[in-house]
Amino acid sequence: MCAAFRVAVALTRVLYHAAAGSVLGVARVLFAAANERCLRCVNQAALGRSVTGTFCGDLLVGAMAHSWRVLMQGLTSLMFLCARADEYVRPPPSPLVLTAHDKPAAHPQQVHISTVGSNNMRISWVTDDRKAPSVVEYGKSRGNYTVSTTGDHATYRYFFYKSGAIHHVTIGPLAPSTTYHYRCGKAGDEFTLKTPPASLPIELVVIGDLGQTGWTASTLSHIGGADYDMLLLPGDLSYADTQQPLWDSFGRLVQPLASARPWMVTEGNHEVEALPVVGFAPFVAYNARWRMPHEESGSASNLYYSFDMAGGAAHVVMLGSYTEFEQGSEQYAWLERDLAGVDRRKTPWLLVLLHAPWYNTNQAHQGEGEAMRAAMETLLYEARVDVVFSGHVHAYERFTRIYDNEADSRGPMFITIGDGGNREGLALKFLKDHKSAHLSMF
Repeated sequence: MCAAFRVAVALTRVLYHAAAGSVLGVARVLFAAANERCLRCVNQAALGRSVTGTFCGDLLVGAMAHSWRVLMQGLTSLMFLCARADEYVRPPPSPLVLTAHDKPAAHPQQVHISTVGSNNMRISWVTDDRKAPSVVEYGKSRGNYTVSTTGDHATYRYFFYKSGAIHHVTIGPLAPSTTYHYRCGKAGDEFTLKTPPASLPIELVVIGDLGQTGWTASTLSHIGGADYDMLLLPGDLSYADTQQPLWDSFGRLVQPLASARPWMVTEGNHEVEALPVVGFAPFVAYNARWRMPHEESGSASNLYYSFDMAGGAAHVVMLGSYTEFEQGSEQYAWLERDLAGVDRRKTPWLLVLLHAPWYNTNQAHQGEGEAMRAAMETLLYEARVDVVFSGHVHAYERFTRIYDNEADSRGPMFITIGDGGNREGLALKFLKDHKSAHLSMF
């Protein structure tokens, strides 16, 4: 009897603490579910499809979905108007640019590529058909595929949402500075990619906090008009924020560019999507969809990794602002090993990307990167890192070379980037003389 009483008391305590701590979590889940339904309705309407099968039903559901969207935009505008007038305030977000999918279930969508090692490329895509093959056929001329490579695929669940099959296939070895034509899953469209060069010069595009709004469309338009070899993105990709269909829409939006040049990304705060009360671990969607070459760089996590460019003339380190980074952590130990393995006589350029800036004069997100700076800055300083790119504050800012909050000619240059108008990114070109680089906004 006493044992049963103790069990009952313990169970009551657990339920009490779960209920007390879950109000915000439950609200967030309900919010996400409502947004998911709203986005489905908008997507079906964009395709000219019926949501309910009847005209009156579609009219009612469409009005409800539209009202929900207006409510969300109204709340954002209200917060904008109530902010203090003497501080910089970000304007309300531009309306979403939702990219619909109207192809067969086995048709590859959300195609994007990333570099793996010195001469391989990972092709990633999604199919609604979860039994579609994970195969990439490719060759150097259109429609003539001389090589076929098989990979793997997986799915994930998030509340009511279940993803399509997310495929990853690594192809190669590939020749540098070469155009290849490829097809995913033995179905759908042919894509074209160009491999990065094996030596300097090499040109990069660096953007941050991308999202999928009218500003995003402007950014992608500018990138599409540039001649570059690789894109680097230090976090905040889709801004899905638990609304999983937005990951799909984002993948379709960036596909024209992300399928043609490698996109190398690291996570931001909007990729976390953790709901611990209902058991959703952080970064589930990000890790499933955007697989980076962490294993090849000796990293145990997809949230931080490194890779070489231009035959080793440049080394890029992608750090994780939202996973453990303190001295004694896995990321700290990995970074220490990674930087120690860089021979600066062979690698004149050393870059680091992370999401939350270590130096920032904007009041927005002030100090959020300070703990990471205190833990890791000495490692970067001793390795003589050239440039550190970050995002998060949605503004461009460039510091002089700095270390420990003081100007230091041996320290890295810190640059924050992000959306905010019609010129949202940077073009960075490392020149052939190994000593010069050209940095410009686009």
